[in-house]
Amino acid sequence: MSSGIVRTSTSPRCSPRRTTSRWRATSRTTDRSPRARGSSAINNSQRGVWTITDKGRDLTTEQVAAIPAQYKKLLHERRKGKSTEVPGNGVDTSEVDADVDWKDGLLKAVTGMSPSGFEHLAKRLLREAGFIQMRVTGQSGDGGIDGVGVYRLSLVSFPIYFQCKKWKGSVGPKEVRDFRGAMAGRGDRGLLITTATFTAEAKKEANRDGAPPVDLINGDRLCDLLKEYQMGVKTERREIENVELEPSFFTDA
Repeated sequence: MSSGIVRTSTSPRCSPRRTTSRWRATSRTTDRSPRARGSSAINNSQRGVWTITDKGRDLTTEQVAAIPAQYKKLLHERRKGKSTEVPGNGVDTSEVDADVDWKDGLLKAVTGMSPSGFEHLAKRLLREAGFIQMRVTGQSGDGGIDGVGVYRLSLVSFPIYFQCKKWKGSVGPKEVRDFRGAMAGRGDRGLLITTATFTAEAKKEANRDGAPPVDLINGDRLCDLLKEYQMGVKTERREIENVELEPSFFTDA
């Protein structure tokens, strides 16, 4: 793992101490994504060496805090193909594209799997997430149930049924209702996993009052989970070291 340095310089607009404290807060929220770099507020002239730009020094605390939400919004729009412009606050779309590219590539690989392969991928992912006694049932004519596992929470454990949908469009409320009907009389909670997205109506149906809850994992969340458990995804992390100048140290006694 390489080590980087955020170098701050004295400026009439912002003191070194103020700049460092501001970006220390930002680094905590951006250490696992290129959001700060994508905002053009920092750059790296060489591998592992980071510098706060003039734009970064000019940002207020509120603007820095808004970067993650703005980045996520732009990422969502780019994935839907709705945005090709750099927003007003200057988030660099090249960084967003980099995040989109690996997820698109990963989803393409997953959708290229056979239905059985996708079911076993889901089984392995849930096992990595802490489920036990995982079993794929999709080949046994189990009426829409692709598998089942047991989730243990403290002193209790309960079965979770799951269904996998290798789609490219949006999953609607009908599919949620059908899945809930398939697990009726078997369990009280289900997990619906797709390579696509869920409509707003599907999300409401999944949490409808009086009905067994169905947890939803869309394609974007699936990518994040595969990345988290290093399943078909390799991640390189960079560590940022904040260096702060203390001018009083050099003052003559």
